[in-house]
Amino acid sequence: MSKKTTRITIDPITRLEGHGKIELFLDERGELKDAFFQIPELRGFERFCQGRYGEDMPQITQRICGVCPEAHHLASVKALDACYGVEPPPRARKLRELLYNGYIFSDHLLHFYYLGGPDFLLDVDTPPQERNILGVINKVGEALGKEVIKHRSYGQRIIEAVGGRSIHPVTALPGGQSKAITPEEQKDIEAMLQSCIAFAQQTLEIFKEIYLAKGLYRNLLDDKDHSLPTYYMGMVDAEGSINFYDGRVRVVSPDGDEVELAKADELLELIEERTEPWTYVKIPFLRKVGWQGYTAGIESGVYRVGPLARLNVCRGMGTPLADAEYEAYKDFFGGVPVHATFAYHWARLIEMLTAAEKAAEIIQDPELMDGPLRSELGKPGEGVGVIEAARGTLIHHYKLDAKGIVAGANLIVATTHNIAGISVSIKEMARSVIHKGKVDQGILNRIEMSFRNYDPCLACATHALPGQMPLVVNVRDSSGEVIEQIVREEP
Repeated sequence: MSKKTTRITIDPITRLEGHGKIELFLDERGELKDAFFQIPELRGFERFCQGRYGEDMPQITQRICGVCPEAHHLASVKALDACYGVEPPPRARKLRELLYNGYIFSDHLLHFYYLGGPDFLLDVDTPPQERNILGVINKVGEALGKEVIKHRSYGQRIIEAVGGRSIHPVTALPGGQSKAITPEEQKDIEAMLQSCIAFAQQTLEIFKEIYLAKGLYRNLLDDKDHSLPTYYMGMVDAEGSINFYDGRVRVVSPDGDEVELAKADELLELIEERTEPWTYVKIPFLRKVGWQGYTAGIESGVYRVGPLARLNVCRGMGTPLADAEYEAYKDFFGGVPVHATFAYHWARLIEMLTAAEKAAEIIQDPELMDGPLRSELGKPGEGVGVIEAARGTLIHHYKLDAKGIVAGANLIVATTHNIAGISVSIKEMARSVIHKGKVDQGILNRIEMSFRNYDPCLACATHALPGQMPLVVNVRDSSGEVIEQIVREEP
């Protein structure tokens, strides 16, 4: 690379949902000066949801994403439950939880083998076109590859049985569900879940044998440059165990102290959102702590969500096999909170196991097969729905008018919560691997690995605040020099 090179662009970044790029700027010595995680796409779901019937929102909002539509489907219907002041019957709640744990299992499997796995199962210098599921199958063997595909399909079949469709489910309604499962489907799901539990255990063993052996992943876990002491947010049940579907949102400090334990309708008071002129994504931070820029530490309002965060805020997984894995995880790190960003991958696999276990418990619950499917709705109003998407805490907030039409909507998704953490992680990785202007494919691969910990969904993350977004347009001549700048200030 020429010594005169001061700007490096990774565009597009790969193995994630949505579109984004990374801009790296080097100083005259060839060392990192600054780095930006840029999301250039804008999809204003909040705006065009206005004027729609509230009952349509579980179908509309899940079109934000083809990877995690189940999360939006159920976060939306939980918001509508709150808007109408209704509690779904036990049978409907069990059906929703069954679908949701099937989704968590399937989504985490997808990330480990298809998206994140190639970073460590293949050599870091492997060309990008080979760092994919086919490369993973070539590495681990065809037999395991078939098991990966089979169990991914099991998760989708569970979603289809409960949700009516394997992608973009349709059965959750305000106050309950539109359909149940048959005894034949119950039996089939029970058999699939036993296989899913065994496969989750097998995947954890593969992880320990390959990832935790001496090598790149183990070095990244131990490297202090990739450890961010941030605040953490995640949902827990009354016993403090992880609950993906419902509970209270717990926030802990970098020292592990509880700073908040909030109900859904209290959560929006804890965070504030800001914008930057170089990206369309909002950047949330903890209101009480305040914004101190893209930095970690107890004085910074930056917080993180997702598997790493959930294992930092919980007191247990709530299922026996996953609890044993959680204890081994804590022993490895000497307790929680764990700040090593690359531990996201390990935490994700422990969650994959607990999702399969929880679904296996639900499928045997007598309430799943008997009782009403829907409760009577009250008058429309305002409500907040919170759920733990695979990538972290997801918030849907709606205001309905007297006719049940959406007057206002705000969505704060997992990747939005994590944007500040992702930005810091990219900068720290780039700073640790770029020296004297030397950049090759292996170095660029490592920089991409830093954001892939978070399994980001950029299509979900880009929504508009009320009013206009700040905008800067640079007009350049044929030599690249800026000859005019047009600026629209943030309102």
